[in-house]
Amino acid sequence: MSKFITNITEAIGNTPLMRLDKIAKHLGLSGAIFAKLEHLNPSFSKKDRIALGMIEFAEQKGLLKPGQPVLEMTSGNTGTGVALVCAAKGYRFICVMSKGNSVERTKMIAALGGEVVLVDQAPDSVKGKVSGADLELVEVETKRLLEETGAFYLNQFENLDNRRAQEQAAEEIWEQSGGCIEVFADYIGTGGTFGGYAGSLKRHNPAIRCYAVEPYGNAHYGGEVIEGVKHGIQGGGYAKEMPNADPSLVDGAVTVTDAQAVEMTHLLAQKEGIFAGFSSGANLMAAVKLLQGAEKGKNIAIVINDCGLKYMSTSLWL
Repeated sequence: MSKFITNITEAIGNTPLMRLDKIAKHLGLSGAIFAKLEHLNPSFSKKDRIALGMIEFAEQKGLLKPGQPVLEMTSGNTGTGVALVCAAKGYRFICVMSKGNSVERTKMIAALGGEVVLVDQAPDSVKGKVSGADLELVEVETKRLLEETGAFYLNQFENLDNRRAQEQAAEEIWEQSGGCIEVFADYIGTGGTFGGYAGSLKRHNPAIRCYAVEPYGNAHYGGEVIEGVKHGIQGGGYAKEMPNADPSLVDGAVTVTDAQAVEMTHLLAQKEGIFAGFSSGANLMAAVKLLQGAEKGKNIAIVINDCGLKYMSTSLWL
């Protein structure tokens, strides 16, 4: 092992895998939950992996030129990751976000040297609850800035290198668990984590079952009628098809309410010392539901997506 690193990007990845035995015992679960602690990446989220991956793949392909600005639309975590990578590599970074996302991520991107463009929410949206309509407004502004600046657009929602960048994390899980994983569940945002993990795990063992985790009332992959519930689980639940989340990899779906996500996020902190955000709580709730039902007694892997510090101003910790 090297004694030191010379670039912060070298600290991305190789995060621990933790078995949540205290929670399993507390809830009387039959089976085990393995949590990939991606909130321990340098900008405190799993999106550091895709930020570095998409930028380096673009460099290798000659799509991102030296000195060219980088542009991305994000709910915040990809933005913090890209800001960190751009700071390390010397790129100008322009980030476009909805005003509905938590202010902590906006401030962090700016602190890392990113230029943040905030877009007003749709008229019927609620602060802190970013909808598909909000995302569409962000996309319009992103396209305008792309033409204005000549930047390289990472486009995490369409860019399949997003999924490719997450495959390494799945390989880490397989090695760290000794190949014992039987089930995987993940909250669908861009779909890159789900697609990358599910694809890689199924290559090791096609019998592994992979579940899409979605907010109640917005379960696109669950095949439910979309009710347009204004959920508060930031970073996903956009109720539409995501190219990075290959539907053929989805073996089932689990819906989670805001209250359930909050309850499980608090449980992660209080029982396991894992200080995480909304979507990590959603992942845990999905795992609990599966172990209480269809996957009783199985070994389930989930991802701890980001750190709770990014949500101190939200209802998660108020």
